[in-house]
Amino acid sequence: MKRFLFLFIIGFLVQSCARVGSPVGGPKDSLAPKFLSSNIDTTRINVSRNIRELRLDFDEYITLKDINKNLIISPPITKIKRILPSNIANKYVLIQWEDTLRANTTYNFNFGNSIVDNNESNVLPYFNFAFSTGDKLDDLYISGDVKDALAVKKQSGGTGDKKLVVGLYQVKDTMNYKQKPYYITKVDDDGYFELNYLSPGKYKIIAFEDENGNSVYDPGKEKVGFQKDPITVDKSVSGLNLKVYPSKKLLKYRDMREAQGGISMIFEGNPTDVKVLSLNDKLQDIKVTHRPKSDTVNIWFDAVKANVGQTVTENLKFSYDADNKKDTVSVFYKYNAKNAMTITNNQGNLLPPKTDFRITSNYVLDKIEPEKWVLKSDSVTTQNFTAKISETNPYDILVQSDFIVGKKYQLTVPKETVSSFYAKNPQSKRFDFEADKVESYGSVKFKIQNAPSTSYWIQLLDSSEKVLYQKYTKGDEVKFDILKPSEYIVRILVDNNENKYWDEADFQNDIFAEDSYVFYKMVVVRPLWDTNENWDLKDTRTLDNPKVAVSPASETSTAPSEVPAVPVDSNIKNYDQKTLF
Repeated sequence: MKRFLFLFIIGFLVQSCARVGSPVGGPKDSLAPKFLSSNIDTTRINVSRNIRELRLDFDEYITLKDINKNLIISPPITKIKRILPSNIANKYVLIQWEDTLRANTTYNFNFGNSIVDNNESNVLPYFNFAFSTGDKLDDLYISGDVKDALAVKKQSGGTGDKKLVVGLYQVKDTMNYKQKPYYITKVDDDGYFELNYLSPGKYKIIAFEDENGNSVYDPGKEKVGFQKDPITVDKSVSGLNLKVYPSKKLLKYRDMREAQGGISMIFEGNPTDVKVLSLNDKLQDIKVTHRPKSDTVNIWFDAVKANVGQTVTENLKFSYDADNKKDTVSVFYKYNAKNAMTITNNQGNLLPPKTDFRITSNYVLDKIEPEKWVLKSDSVTTQNFTAKISETNPYDILVQSDFIVGKKYQLTVPKETVSSFYAKNPQSKRFDFEADKVESYGSVKFKIQNAPSTSYWIQLLDSSEKVLYQKYTKGDEVKFDILKPSEYIVRILVDNNENKYWDEADFQNDIFAEDSYVFYKMVVVRPLWDTNENWDLKDTRTLDNPKVAVSPASETSTAPSEVPAVPVDSNIKNYDQKTLF
């Protein structure tokens, strides 16, 4: 009995001891990994140029998340041999390379948000480690903010999806922008950046959207911002503001493809003038259409009459001269009968007041015969009308008449009365629509302070940033009439050089993008109301940060006028006023 009691007491004590410490399901680990030491002396100076690795030790097991996208080394070390950990967590980061380091240079390893603990993925944010091959650690810095000049709303923060970077090139007699910047850092989700451990000198600063993660600016593919004048770094600089804009594409032929009515020739970049010649014996009768600054050239021909691509795929050859860039190219072509000419109504069956009825073709229009068409109201009364091919978009026909509110109309277009160069509409088409009530629409008028001295586009965008209405105008007052009730984002793109095209940024030639502005609030259009807005283009408020409350005096409402706004056709085929957006 005594032995049993003794064993019971021992078992109880062992069980009690086992319960010491945090119970199962205790507090969740919320602490980021802590840096402990490295293979480099704590002074981090006079490091050998022949060192071939950096080891950083931490207080817990870690993994590296998207290290190739996050790690930035300034100045660049190009021949990286290995980075650990890769697949298995451990308590250190190891980077090995083959380069011989530069003399008297401070190297900075910026890990971004790549270092996380293995258990809970707690991030060690924006961890940097620097050392110098000279006798001092450079400690100058440049900090500031970067924003997208055309962004109408703030991107969701904290996701780590932003790819904006800021870099410095050393100012030399010859500067190679196809190489990585000498110093480079990532922009955080709030638009803030820091370039640390800089040595004194003159630098060219650039911000760009590093879409492919190669730390090199790719013209035409990535947004860019810069300053024309070099920055002299002899002391630290803070509060530097940069804006990134779409960048100018380098002109380059891309491809050709079978298209409706012929072939489309596609370029990267925006050629002003393109000449095309057919190098095919069977195909000599062609028409070429190209809107200056459009990336698409359309080559029209009659494939049936020329007996091209009717039974087999044929290799068609063409020569082009695009802004003095010349070449000979080819495409494999097979005629597709499904790409026949069609005419449609893309505007819906309700016709806004005081507007023309619009017919859209998938072919460029050459001739119409409206005298053979019939317009009736309420299926009974024949009504007079006129029709013409749009002067700004040769894919559109504008039908004008005294449309009466509330009446229903039927427009009959017989076959072969709408012509392109080599085709006619193969079928008759009847369009049914109704003239809508003015009570269903509103308007908005802008009084613009510090308005551009040149022409500009003012655009109304929906929440997805699609342009719904726009006007190319000049002056300090603009009115949009007959608008569908909604909330609109408002943007201005300035045509500084009056070439009817909004020009992008050209970093290589130190040419800024043309000016742009976004109104600091959504504009509400209500049925049967005129809304008046005052917009000072020097106002720094944004949709993200209005800062101060909007004054009630800035918005008033009255009954609307009946002059229509200009909608943006989704089938403009590159023939609208070019904005690239």
